[in-house]
Amino acid sequence: MTKSFKNLWDQFLFRDKGIVPTKRLLVLILALSCVMILLTWTGLSWPLIIATNGAILLLSLVDLTFSPKRKELQVHRVMDEEMERGIENEASLVIRNASEKGVKIRVIDHFPQSFSQPFPLKKEILGHEEARITYTFQAAQRGDYTLPHLHIRYRSRIGLWEKQMRVDQIKNVRVIPDLTESRNFLEDAQRFLLYEGTRLKKRQVGTGEFSKIRSYVVGDDIRKINWRQTAKVQNLMTNEYEPEHGKFITLLIDCGRMMGVELEENNRLEKSLEAAVTVATAALKRGDYVAVLAFSKHVHVYVPPVKGMAHMQTILKEIYHLKVEGYESNYTAVFQHLQKVQNRRSLLLLFSDVSTFLYEEAALHYLQRLRRSHLFLMIGIEDRVIDSQIRRKPEDVQTTLVKTMAQKHVLDKKQELKKWERQGLQMIEAPEEELATAAVSHYINIMNRGLL
Repeated sequence: MTKSFKNLWDQFLFRDKGIVPTKRLLVLILALSCVMILLTWTGLSWPLIIATNGAILLLSLVDLTFSPKRKELQVHRVMDEEMERGIENEASLVIRNASEKGVKIRVIDHFPQSFSQPFPLKKEILGHEEARITYTFQAAQRGDYTLPHLHIRYRSRIGLWEKQMRVDQIKNVRVIPDLTESRNFLEDAQRFLLYEGTRLKKRQVGTGEFSKIRSYVVGDDIRKINWRQTAKVQNLMTNEYEPEHGKFITLLIDCGRMMGVELEENNRLEKSLEAAVTVATAALKRGDYVAVLAFSKHVHVYVPPVKGMAHMQTILKEIYHLKVEGYESNYTAVFQHLQKVQNRRSLLLLFSDVSTFLYEEAALHYLQRLRRSHLFLMIGIEDRVIDSQIRRKPEDVQTTLVKTMAQKHVLDKKQELKKWERQGLQMIEAPEEELATAAVSHYINIMNRGLL
């Protein structure tokens, strides 16, 4: 393909500057040509037909004088630099027509393939008018993206020819994990205190930090009644305690090969990131220190423990670009790294694949050493394929064999889980849609019981 032909082809593909005929002009030329061909039966000569079509085509170029010049159109993109994955984001284009001529405009933004494409955007703008086109879109994958330019076509009200131009406007955007669960926690934390339909038990009586004295209500523990305050106000009063603040929470996020398994929505890594961010939100909200460590074959990201909600921006900035690696996870290297960087007693919350981790004998050795100084909890996502095979009815030999193998897999997993639990290492699995709720629920339960 020659350079001149490529430039011409780019014009028709809405890519480069130039002029292109509209459908209105093509239909007009086609209709006129058909009439002229029919007139050849009356003796009309072909040179006259060609000359007539050429003259009409040249006259149509007058339409270009009724549309603004390219420098008289100014387009500016307004968009947030940070957006959440899978959430509808709003952007707008501000278009200013500096000429006296009205114009019908179409705009296509140069979006990445992972973004939804609500284009072309259409708008009619009068002379000396400024208009705004608002549109919504979604980003399907996390990471850094660059939007380089806008492609614009516009025509006059006659609409025989369209002018085309490209406006260079470089915009760098960042797509972070979905924070819906984190916002839900900040709005209604009580919802995260329910797991498998059972309300979590309160902490031990009289433990934790004293919070306040309030009126006694039915259901309060009578051992927390403040008799001195009761005597003063002649009304039954009780002490209220809250868990101690300032604990250390370390979130371990596995980015290994098994975390790329596709679920009904996205993959295991996406769900684990959303759950980890929700736990971080809960911990920072109550005044705990939160550290984050992401790994696969080696450690990719380590965020030192800091408290305060401002630390959430640091965490998001470090983990938003994490991708699934094509390697098996090296748990041994991670636990060795933890021994070097985390000296304070903390809750180690690991988001990984339970089935893979169960058979890591080397990891068990290091975890036994870490358990002396830290509290360990692993959270994984249930395998719905195995569960569906177990629930199937044995209709034929093949179905029966598959069901039997699935049941054996579950029994073997339970035996391995018991072996780890005897070492004081707890592991749980939750459905993908309840992973964040389960993680926050167990975190709050551990804090309330004063286990850390």
